[in-house]
Amino acid sequence: MSLWYWLTGLLPFDWLSFAFMKQALLAVILVSYLFGLLGSQVINQQMAFFSDAIGHAALTGIAIGAIMGLADPTWAMVVFSGLLALAISWLRRFSLTSADTVIGLFMAFAVALGIVILSRGGGFARYSGYLVGDILSITPAEIRNLLVLILAVTVLWVLYFNQLMLISLNPSLARSRGIKVWLIEAMFSLMVAVVVTVSIKWVGLLVINSMLILPAAAARNISGNTRQYVWWSIAISLASGIAGLIASYYLSTATGATIVLMSMGIFVITLGLKKVI
Repeated sequence: MSLWYWLTGLLPFDWLSFAFMKQALLAVILVSYLFGLLGSQVINQQMAFFSDAIGHAALTGIAIGAIMGLADPTWAMVVFSGLLALAISWLRRFSLTSADTVIGLFMAFAVALGIVILSRGGGFARYSGYLVGDILSITPAEIRNLLVLILAVTVLWVLYFNQLMLISLNPSLARSRGIKVWLIEAMFSLMVAVVVTVSIKWVGLLVINSMLILPAAAARNISGNTRQYVWWSIAISLASGIAGLIASYYLSTATGATIVLMSMGIFVITLGLKKVI
């Protein structure tokens, strides 16, 4: 972190004179990279509703952490969201019910259960911070954990990107090529669940899905091939993340929501560019 503090200290911006803003900037860059990378495949796999369900289901993870008396319920959230992601993936494969119905059922159950547990005795207000998030509160230890997560996601992305792309285009062809479709889909679902759940504390439950899919949706408007699509998704995510952080500092607004507004603005611009191109 000392190297990052030194590098950001060279920049002529008054908002970087605070240590918490330097940490928030690094966190935004890391989270934006993750969301830009995963978001491109979330759109390809038609999993936007799934990622939204995982985000809302984190409420139950928070509730479980509260019951266990955990000061930080992150691990309870990750475990619950991971199990939920695997359950949804399994039912999508073996149930006759449509995928969006399965996801909707699990989301409704998980959200209701979380609210019921957290609202007992009027204690829900203590966890309202998870609804909007606070990336300014991120600590150096959490940034180090985020770096480890990025490394793991990047390795899995490099190893399984081609299989994921083929599955998104033609699952039957993927099976004929010997690809274990359900296993790959479950792995990706679990990866999205972990990233979304870990980031909720900083981004906010209410806007995290928009932050995940908007950059990828904008990138799709201006990309000519898959490689451009992935890189544009990451670039747009980074641009909106940094712009949103700076704007939230001067406007005194919630960072996660401000980033989403920036992403939406870029999406609208790319719609116009799509017409021109």
